[in-house]
Amino acid sequence: MIPPATEKPSLDLAMIGNCSFAALVDKMARIVWCCLPRFDGDPVFHSLLGTRGEAGDGAFAIELEGAVRSEQHYQENTAVVVTRLHDASGNAIEITDFAPRFQTKGRMFRPTAIVRRVRPIAGHPRIRVRCRPRFAYGARDPETTFGSNHVRWVGNGQTLRLTTNAPVTYVRDEIPFLLDAPVSFYLGPDESLTRHPEALCGEFEEETARYWRLWTRRLGLPLEYQDAVIRAAITLKLCTFEETGAIVAAVTTSIPEAADSERNWDYRYCWLRDAFFVVRALNSLSEMETMENYLRYINNIASMTNGDHVQPLYGIALEKTLVEDQVDLPGYRGMGPVRIGNQAYEHFQHDVYGNIVLAASQAFFDKRLLRQPGVDDFARLEVIGERAFAMHDQPDAGLWELRTRARVHTSSSLMCWAACDRLARIAPTFGLEARAEIWRERAERIRATILEQGWNEKVGAFVESFGGHDLDASLLLIAEVGFLPPRDPRFIATVERIGEKLRRGNHLFRYHAADDFGAPENAFNICTFWYIDALARIGRTEEARDIYETMLSCRNHVGLLSEDTSPGTGEMWGNFPQTYSMVGIINGAVRLSARWEDVV
Repeated sequence: MIPPATEKPSLDLAMIGNCSFAALVDKMARIVWCCLPRFDGDPVFHSLLGTRGEAGDGAFAIELEGAVRSEQHYQENTAVVVTRLHDASGNAIEITDFAPRFQTKGRMFRPTAIVRRVRPIAGHPRIRVRCRPRFAYGARDPETTFGSNHVRWVGNGQTLRLTTNAPVTYVRDEIPFLLDAPVSFYLGPDESLTRHPEALCGEFEEETARYWRLWTRRLGLPLEYQDAVIRAAITLKLCTFEETGAIVAAVTTSIPEAADSERNWDYRYCWLRDAFFVVRALNSLSEMETMENYLRYINNIASMTNGDHVQPLYGIALEKTLVEDQVDLPGYRGMGPVRIGNQAYEHFQHDVYGNIVLAASQAFFDKRLLRQPGVDDFARLEVIGERAFAMHDQPDAGLWELRTRARVHTSSSLMCWAACDRLARIAPTFGLEARAEIWRERAERIRATILEQGWNEKVGAFVESFGGHDLDASLLLIAEVGFLPPRDPRFIATVERIGEKLRRGNHLFRYHAADDFGAPENAFNICTFWYIDALARIGRTEEARDIYETMLSCRNHVGLLSEDTSPGTGEMWGNFPQTYSMVGIINGAVRLSARWEDVV
């Protein structure tokens, strides 16, 4: 039996988007989350986080009367979602959802619009259309007007227009009707369509599917796990804001990390750390465009900060102030609060400097880029490196964004080392040997500090802060960034101690010590993927593969992952889809896959 609209939501959701906004579609073909006009905008469809009115508010549903069964999948190698609904009498419909994205007239066409195409596939189905956008985070009901082929919702500085070849009266008044021919719905700005909706939406579907298939064809895939990697890559691409090059950490806010934990955060912004990992993962698949676009974004940040403090995150249009507040929505499964903004913008997180330099490094060696970076670009990075060197032994909030204490976090110092190390490697490409020597010397000074103060002889491992004794999964990055070779006994020992302390079954926690909200309850997916990578690097490949395949089994029905997983139940928690987690899918496949030359 298909769940009614009043049932508690889950993260069995598919995502559609076009690199300017995104929407989430549940198994019932309800759009339950969509912020407009961009990722961090007003969630005009917000029922994933509950409503202030009656059931069905803040959602766009196309319902089959008497539905008892559903199926949902992506069209192969695309961001086009297909949902089929069946009733007990053999009647069935198919709903195809996407956000248009394709090349036309020499540029990318990505309107702020959702296309929904519905067709009968069996019997004589009756459907009901319920499109109920709400504004101001559900606080404002729109004024509704209509014409011969459209319905409009007006309010809070936005007007949405739904143009359709279905009977407008049935749509406006939510009257069930017999679906005896295909109908299409184009929801977007308050603009008239110049063509019949069915013809226009059909053409847009064909062009959008073609765009994604051509984009996928260019990927350099590993031999194994290709379906998982393709879905992860498309999802990461959908999380990019193409206009500025920013990459959001997730498209939702306030999905809790664990039930009733109040660990509810707004992830609709660009964390420079998360974005680096996205760029690195897509680079490993030879998808360079994302890095090129992101470099525009971080160049703007470098020039904006001009050698001063760099925030760990910014808005997708370079907004610096992201004041955290709460809105009056019940929350996911009634588990508030629902937050907008993120107080972490005020933090000092010194790993950010390394993340900026690491994200840009490949560009200085890769001849495929349309715009090759020059000496001026290197000079901008050196300003970031100066800050990294100055901050490498200073207290910060750390990459886990602790709100009530500051320490000298080993992982932050590690990334400051990486900034200096990469600058030393880049400088010779411009013949700047003197600058390279300066950066090498600085990297060595940071390295000596980490080896002396980040290593705890009693614990037998690197620890989360200088002089501390707790373990932290971020230390698994020591080999990935090249600080130590994978077979160094100190790295192997650190991997072993982390596994002993932080592993629960085939899942890994970030840390074990209590934080601002108590002890963590769920495993953090990217940490599990870091552990997989570390195990493979030290030769425990079969164990790594077993854990990786456990993580693949934790994905939802269309291959997406959220931020956290319950080790006991495998249930997904945290914001969705989480770019960190999708990065892990790609990295694990690249690390573990058999080589092409060994098979073909």
